[in-house]
Amino acid sequence: MPYASLRDLLRLADLREPEAGTVEITGGDPVLRTPYRMGTAAAAVIAATGVAASDLWALRTGRRQRVSVDMRAATAAFRSFKYLQVNGGPPTEGMDVFSGFYRVRDGRWIFLHCNFAHHRDAALRVVGAPADRDALAKATQSWGGEELEGAIHAAGGCAAFVRTEAEWDRHPHAIANGALPLLDIIKIADSPPEPLPVASRPLSGIRVLDLTRVLAGPTCARALAEHGADVLKITRADLAHSGLLELDTGQGKLSAHLDLREADGRETLRGLLRSADVFSQAYRPGTLAARGFSPEDVAAIRPGIVCVTLSAWGHAGPWSTRRGFDTIVQSASGMADVMAKDGKPQLQPVSAIDYVNGYAMAFGAMVALARRAREGGSWLVRASLASGGRWINQRGRLDAETVAKAPADLTADDVRPWLREVAAADGRIAHLGPVLSLSETPPHWARPPVPLGYHPPIWPA
Repeated sequence: MPYASLRDLLRLADLREPEAGTVEITGGDPVLRTPYRMGTAAAAVIAATGVAASDLWALRTGRRQRVSVDMRAATAAFRSFKYLQVNGGPPTEGMDVFSGFYRVRDGRWIFLHCNFAHHRDAALRVVGAPADRDALAKATQSWGGEELEGAIHAAGGCAAFVRTEAEWDRHPHAIANGALPLLDIIKIADSPPEPLPVASRPLSGIRVLDLTRVLAGPTCARALAEHGADVLKITRADLAHSGLLELDTGQGKLSAHLDLREADGRETLRGLLRSADVFSQAYRPGTLAARGFSPEDVAAIRPGIVCVTLSAWGHAGPWSTRRGFDTIVQSASGMADVMAKDGKPQLQPVSAIDYVNGYAMAFGAMVALARRAREGGSWLVRASLASGGRWINQRGRLDAETVAKAPADLTADDVRPWLREVAAADGRIAHLGPVLSLSETPPHWARPPVPLGYHPPIWPA
């Protein structure tokens, strides 16, 4: 099953299947207690990044590499934040106390995403509750599910009425969006080929601007840093952020603040773009275009750029500009309903939609860089959380008896071989290392994680 899923990804990118024996995926599903084939999804998409890195290595050296990944390690990578420790402290927690499932009027459920304070405040404001979870839970019960979902989004928040799979299949957005692939790789402008020089790693000398937030987009840029790319994360000092999660996704990156509302900030970004190779962004559709940084704008500034974009719901359908997160897509699309326990919806044990998209975006970026080297052009790599969730679902399901026998969690002994420790600005950081293996250029991060805005907005020498 993982090899079939890998072949699906390679066909999506028009890549030939590797020679027999050059890709090894060990282990099997289930890794954790879920009917979804998370081990298969994780191993396939991470192995795909290895194949793409090997292709770039072949362009530099004429040699391809052997690629290997273990399903359990890949599944751990889909929850790497769980293993982050700072200065020997306990593993970090992920969700805000207000985020979660709440009852609505007919006894069904809605998921409220409150990890950002402004999203939490919007939900509280709509239902008229104080900043108290019990009061919020009582207030949501006077609302219909779809009614509350729409009102919170209209107020600038983020919520999802928990639908069944059948309900989602009939939803206008699911119908409009259902044929979109996990990934699009599209040539958007002409430019001369840019051959890759001989270098020590597959992405040595490649510069990546990372204008993404939360998990999927930052994972993409982190995966590119695994293979030697210089990644500069750009954010704004006053924007809501993800706390310690930024350290986990910040492995291998520089980090700088720019305010794109200001002319100086926009001009600085244009200067960075002129010598960049990849421009990755995960803001809501239209947000950066309004500042002059649509994919077409970016390709005009830097011919030969690879633009990577992520949206929540895809570019087609009535929800195409709606905000969303992994948890929101799980809830709206039926996945949380499938996972329900004792009548209450549940989230997956891993943030699979985010990570599938993050690694798929990195895979797409590397494929586009190889195409640029061979034929030239500026490229658009386009992904969405909705398509990522659908791709996971398409891997098939495990039967209830098999799932019941699966472990609830990986043990400390399971995870220990994959952990690394690094000295960073915030102290000693223990973290999950890259789980992909390449025979000639072992993936690693050359830079420790830093606080947001730690560096000036310039490229390294």
